Amino acid sequence: MKVLLPRSCWPLPLLFLLVALGGFGAVILYSAAGGSLTPWAASHSIRFGIFLMLAIAMSRIPESWYAQLAFPGYVAVLLLLIGVELLGAISGGSQRWLDLGFIRLQPSELMKLVIVLATARYYARLPGSALRTWTGIWPMLVLAGLPFALVMLQPDLGTATMIAVGGITVMFLAGVPLRLFVGSGLAFAAALPIIFSLLHDYQKKRVLIFLNPEDDALGAGYHITQSKIAIGSGGLFGKGFLNGTQSHLDYLPEGHTDFVFATMAEEWGFVGGLAVITAFVLVGRWGLNVANRATTRFGKLTAAGLSMTIFYYVTINLLMVMGLAPVVGIPLPLVSHGGTAMLTVMLCLGIMMSIDRNSRIRGSL
Repeated sequence: MKVLLPRSCWPLPLLFLLVALGGFGAVILYSAAGGSLTPWAASHSIRFGIFLMLAIAMSRIPESWYAQLAFPGYVAVLLLLIGVELLGAISGGSQRWLDLGFIRLQPSELMKLVIVLATARYYARLPGSALRTWTGIWPMLVLAGLPFALVMLQPDLGTATMIAVGGITVMFLAGVPLRLFVGSGLAFAAALPIIFSLLHDYQKKRVLIFLNPEDDALGAGYHITQSKIAIGSGGLFGKGFLNGTQSHLDYLPEGHTDFVFATMAEEWGFVGGLAVITAFVLVGRWGLNVANRATTRFGKLTAAGLSMTIFYYVTINLLMVMGLAPVVGIPLPLVSHGGTAMLTVMLCLGIMMSIDRNSRIRGSL
């Protein structure tokens, strides 16, 4: 018998938050272009509308389908990462994109999603007694290690780290012993000098500039210096719509992508920044509530893991533009101009809406 959910069961507050974030992003991009819909605001709005409809459509797909597609999806994206190495487009010194004509696809962004699905699928099938054995650990090393290595070849340290952290997050939520994470953390800290020596020169410079951006304020530290100037000059209520100077006079690089929050904060001030952060906090809270309501282990691990993935997106971007983390090229979801990152986040939300819908259906039976 088909179960019809009441209108109150649809995630209307979530949809309102998403439309508000996407719409505000279009407004910011309109201003960043000097009061023009091109080249960013119009394409951003069109993509947002298409991807939001995709997320809503995905919410109608049974949760079990995502569980069945977890491993095939992982393999497919892994093959795309290999394709990037062979055929990928080079931009800014990095080889990260596959040019499909209508969109430049960045498979490493999609891997942030499928690593959570694949890891959740594995631990959902694993008996609880095996979590404390080698069987509960080594598959995760393979699942996360392969894409991590491929993304590091591009090179893209920030995205590679997010992929690894996404898998590790699901491991932790699945109940892998805490001592493993403590021991791994201590080993990682001890190995930091070796890891630092293996980084590319530009990556080393980003870390050093993060520690003291004033050392090269007109060179490697230019991005973060101008970003902090833009955020600080916005004050409490900002300079006003279309009145930003750092972005309009081209002092702020990448003001429509990675540093879009700085563009927004200059014109809308602390109040605007607080509104954006609050919206993302509410989206994260909804995601964790979905994980709490989920009736299957796969659903719980997936919803919690995807919620944390979105949290990592937002947190790393905000820390970066405020000078509290090295510049790693991670956009602000739904607000920055960029197709693959927006698609990835919408896919995450679509899967979580599916888990939520299935949980409510089972609860109503």
